[in-house]
Amino acid sequence: MVTLAGNPIKIEGTFPKTGEKAPAFSLVNKDLKDVTLADFAGKKKVLNIVPSLDTPVCAISTRKFNEKASNMENTAVLIIAADLPFAMSRFTDTEGLDKVVVLSTMRGAEFMKNYGVAITDSPLAGITARAVVVLDENDNVIHAELVPEIKDEPNYDAALAALK
Repeated sequence: MVTLAGNPIKIEGTFPKTGEKAPAFSLVNKDLKDVTLADFAGKKKVLNIVPSLDTPVCAISTRKFNEKASNMENTAVLIIAADLPFAMSRFTDTEGLDKVVVLSTMRGAEFMKNYGVAITDSPLAGITARAVVVLDENDNVIHAELVPEIKDEPNYDAALAALK
């Protein structure tokens, strides 16, 4: 169950489980180009899925993953949100976050259901729940956390431990 300020919200889709193959996706980068999971073939991937970079907790998690996970060898840190690519780019440029790749669900909205993070009710309907999915070099899920309370930060230590 996922909550927003303690109130249950409805999430649709199938959240990936450890040991499963990650669903393919195509999302939009800051240059408005379509980017797929296959574009990161051969690398470990941290999918930091956030509702919007324009919220404090999402900004914090993006900063932390930029600092910690992006320094790991052969690892791509993907920040995935419903924000428009322009806003995501402005955020990372302003914050000096040059080690993460921002991807928008502007095109490729099926990502939200395929990854089990589609919020379908509450004031946040239409965007993603907060989650972290870590993939190995072959796109197998090695860590998956659907954060129970949207206002809470993910478990960074568990995500980073999966990368080692």
